[in-house]
Amino acid sequence: MTTAGGRSHAREEDLQRIRMFRLLDDDFMTKCFEGDPACAELVLRIILEKPDLYVTEVHTQVFLVNLLKRSVRLDVLAVDGMGRKYDIEIQRDDRGAGQRRARFNSSMMDAKWTEKGTDFEDIPDTYTIFITENDVLGKGRPVSHIERCIVEDSQLFDDGAHILYVNGAYRGDSPIGKLMHDFSCTDAADMHYKALADRVRFFKESKEGNAIMCKMLEDMCAESYREGEKIGIQKGEQIGIQKGEQIGIQKGEWKKAIETARCMLTDGELRPEAIARYSGLSLEEVLSLRQ
Repeated sequence: MTTAGGRSHAREEDLQRIRMFRLLDDDFMTKCFEGDPACAELVLRIILEKPDLYVTEVHTQVFLVNLLKRSVRLDVLAVDGMGRKYDIEIQRDDRGAGQRRARFNSSMMDAKWTEKGTDFEDIPDTYTIFITENDVLGKGRPVSHIERCIVEDSQLFDDGAHILYVNGAYRGDSPIGKLMHDFSCTDAADMHYKALADRVRFFKESKEGNAIMCKMLEDMCAESYREGEKIGIQKGEQIGIQKGEQIGIQKGEWKKAIETARCMLTDGELRPEAIARYSGLSLEEVLSLRQ
């Protein structure tokens, strides 16, 4: 049974973890952006350099599933006043920010908002934005814009699909440099942008925000446990299948050895000791077959 002292210690550990969260931690970022268009609007205005961009909807932890049941989870999905869709992804691990991952996310967004009968010209523009902790592309610039183009004359293809990589390691006095500084802060007091600082302060310093974050940590632990249990079952099933296959092979080999020994015994030219040696059976098994 968990004691009061144990619960208090566990809660203090959770609060310490919460104090160390940054917007570069995707679970924390999605909580801060959840139900708050102002945060997404600020980030998109700075990254895209569109000061008049107006966000009407924000959704977090959005799952998109294709016809083959392959899914992707979008950290933040925003929609602006023109109907354009924005997928904002936090990627601390370089391996999770590969170019083909960006391509997959972009294609899933197209599939999601292209219903039967939709005129292709009405498919909304989509923006897949990866904010990475490191300079994944190694370009040294704050933002890299990826667009399809006609190779022969370098003319933009203009199909409405846009991919951007934002270098989270970039610093400077520019708006994007200050934004990436804020994404790396653990203390709201050190942040430049009030909209972001207010959300971080709420979840880290208020009683209500702490309760929400502690519940999130509990859910994350429970999900990790269920995922671990699922993986354990899958591994157990795989081991069982492999063991079954091995046993099946062994039984098949044994049956083949029995048939070989029977043929040799019927022929009558070999002694039981020789038949045992050639067939792989024991002498006792050969003698039993002869009887």
